[in-house]
Amino acid sequence: MSAQDQTAEARERALAKKGRMVSLVIVGTMVAWVLSLWLAPKFGLTARHAILIDFLALAALAWSFIVSLQIKRARKAAQNDR
Repeated sequence: MSAQDQTAEARERALAKKGRMVSLVIVGTMVAWVLSLWLAPKFGLTARHAILIDFLALAALAWSFIVSLQIKRARKAAQNDR
């Protein structure tokens, strides 16, 4: 295996790790958001708190979208280098 193959393999592993992290953030955000909607009335949270939770979920999903685009661009660039 050449050095170039090793670096390409390492880059692909890093991108796969990033992809797993993005998927965990998406799933975790959705689970936390649904649980917060279900538990908010039980804890007496106001609409102000609900909006804050919604904005935090949107921020996490926006981050996930941006990182997903970075992964896509990195894979496309790696494919063009071959």
